[in-house]
Amino acid sequence: MDKKVAIIGAGFSGLSAATLLSHKGFNVEVFEKNEKPGGRARNFASEGYTFDMGPTWYWFPDVFERFFAQFNTSVSDLYTLKRLDPSYRIFFSKNEFIDVPANGDALYALFESIEAGSSQQLEKFLSEAEYKYTLAIDKILHKPSYSILEYFEPGILKGFFKLDILKSLSKSVRQLFKDIRLIRILEFPVIFLGAAPNKTPALYSLMNYADLILGTWYPEGGMYSVVEGFYNLAQSFGVKFHFNSEVQNLRISNSYIADIQVNGTNRKFDYVIGSGDYYHIESKLLEKKHQSYSENYWESRTMAPSSLLFYLGINKKLNNLQHHNLLFDSDFEKHTDEIYSTPKWPSDPALYVACSSKTDEHAAPEGHENVIVLIPVAPGLQDDMAIKEYYFKMVIRRLEKITGQSIKENIVYKRSYAYSDFIKDYYAFKGNAYGMANTLRQTAFLKPKIKSKKINNLFYAGQLTVPGPGVPPAIISGEIAAREIIRMNL
Repeated sequence: MDKKVAIIGAGFSGLSAATLLSHKGFNVEVFEKNEKPGGRARNFASEGYTFDMGPTWYWFPDVFERFFAQFNTSVSDLYTLKRLDPSYRIFFSKNEFIDVPANGDALYALFESIEAGSSQQLEKFLSEAEYKYTLAIDKILHKPSYSILEYFEPGILKGFFKLDILKSLSKSVRQLFKDIRLIRILEFPVIFLGAAPNKTPALYSLMNYADLILGTWYPEGGMYSVVEGFYNLAQSFGVKFHFNSEVQNLRISNSYIADIQVNGTNRKFDYVIGSGDYYHIESKLLEKKHQSYSENYWESRTMAPSSLLFYLGINKKLNNLQHHNLLFDSDFEKHTDEIYSTPKWPSDPALYVACSSKTDEHAAPEGHENVIVLIPVAPGLQDDMAIKEYYFKMVIRRLEKITGQSIKENIVYKRSYAYSDFIKDYYAFKGNAYGMANTLRQTAFLKPKIKSKKINNLFYAGQLTVPGPGVPPAIISGEIAAREIIRMNL
């Protein structure tokens, strides 16, 4: 096939789309403004420490397997996975934490030890979550979502009321559990979807099934080894990658030809997939007459949080930390309010702390730890060095308190990453880290469309369109865009 496809961005959605299209015979070229593939899932190394810059959680393992199965390959052919046990640790105070076990029997026993009768409630909750997960993966998430009519099919309609779309996750959880520690375990996964639990449809308890049943995994070498797996597979099918190649303009000469200007050179393609920031491609690269959405539309969207991150190299081993750690030793509701309701820099935020050197001896020099600290913050907040230093000192005090040891004097490497960096590296709309929040009014066919309303051969993929934020949804998003192009050429 001589049809040429340009893909803007080499994140997971771009890699997914490129692989599928090239496998089907299209001539595919990927243009990436940064120096390597991965998008937000890039990594970097410095002074013997290796850090995943973005995603550090590997959930939904079946999504990866389903994707690779299309090419008669599997995860094990491309990278090595290890299931973490415990999956993660949640701190509620210095001396109170819960390790969430990977084993199902141990999980039910844990819940029962905290709240009598909760093991039965958990079994019921996870059974319903499994139903939602299976229906979503098999029937919902792979739809292009042009119209609500796509969901009027027997398999979906039959289970509509079981999906709990009109009820919040928070309400669903709190009807079954009373102990705040159990509530935290069940509510926290939707943080990755970019909305508070009381604003997220209960449909997304499917995340709990992915978390507690399918498990938390670690790809040997870090999440970037997954990027490399996708990248190598795409190259094996002939995809051409251009790094340090920012697309400056996207011009439509007729309904099926696109002129792309890259590094001052114009190139013609039959199809384009924008897998970078949807808003940037739509509003900054296209002429106004070809834009599907107005500035008012974008300003009215509810965005997922941005993040303030610290990448730290510690020259000793740290006590009391697991690979993944959640610090809920502060007022969680107040923090979510400061993200969504009254956006401001948080007064006493919850923290996520990753320490992959607990699992991977190559992530840090021997006897050292690599630590990533993430603070979810409202999108659109301005950052500067004074703000970063303020929160850095807060983070270190919290870590020292939780771990019961000094840390400040043992930091030998430090790098921060925040709002302005997301904009500089990814043109992230309002500096968001995760995409568009999965609220009821921004789910499925209510998201920005995967196909341009004005241009027949322009498609989008990634976290600002369907199915939503996260690595597995990004992979599916690239698939959807690719299959729409394939369908047009049948």
